[in-house]
Amino acid sequence: MATRRSACLALTGLAAALLFQSASRAEEVIKIAVTNGPHAQIAEVAKKVAAREGLTLQIVEFSDYVQPNAALDAGDVQANSYQHLPFLQSQIQARGYKLSAVGVTVTAPLGFYSKRIKRLDQLATGARIAIPNDPTNSGRALQLLHKAGVIRLKPGAGISATTLDIADNPRKLQIVQVDAAQLPRTLDDVDASAINTNYAVQAGLVPKRDAIEIEDARSPYANLIAVRTQDKDRPWVPKLVRAFQSPEVRQFVAERFADSLVVAF
Repeated sequence: MATRRSACLALTGLAAALLFQSASRAEEVIKIAVTNGPHAQIAEVAKKVAAREGLTLQIVEFSDYVQPNAALDAGDVQANSYQHLPFLQSQIQARGYKLSAVGVTVTAPLGFYSKRIKRLDQLATGARIAIPNDPTNSGRALQLLHKAGVIRLKPGAGISATTLDIADNPRKLQIVQVDAAQLPRTLDDVDASAINTNYAVQAGLVPKRDAIEIEDARSPYANLIAVRTQDKDRPWVPKLVRAFQSPEVRQFVAERFADSLVVAF
């Protein structure tokens, strides 16, 4: 009798332990910040994949590029997915964030759009150009203008180029820096505007069809998943990365964003 009772107690204890472990897995909730548009839609697909590994994703959408990193550094979210490495590095340097990249997602090429011209070399003297006002994306826009031959940058300006690195501006272009999220709204007021893909898609633009100049698909600006440095070795991190780099996400990007995004994994 005692043996039977001991066995029952052991089985009960084992069942309780398994139940606790199962509940713990089910309660593994990660808040991930994204910008609205393509990144939010991709996150919805990754959310379904992550659920199969017991990882519940709560998607928090933002409409700008600054708040997702601020929220992550403050611990309001545990991860974000919306930015490329040069932008993350610039934010870390400027704001002292302790954040780390843990995996790549998609490449979203930046392009110039216009309601007035078909090519950048059609820009008239004194034309107004809108570009993003954050350091890395403004550098990307200036590189595209340099590539099109409408301005010349100083040698070695690279991805961190600023308007101070313009060595020659023969058309006397007026370059206006605008918050990235507001750039689609400038199309009625300027001759051309450099717009990041997520905001272009939100505005109903198709990058490969509508851009008058666009970055090469081999651009180094692959978007990534970032977490707080103190969390980068947590067990949920590889689950999160696998969800975003899953065949389901690859298929979704190919079907939904074939003319806009390229998978980077």
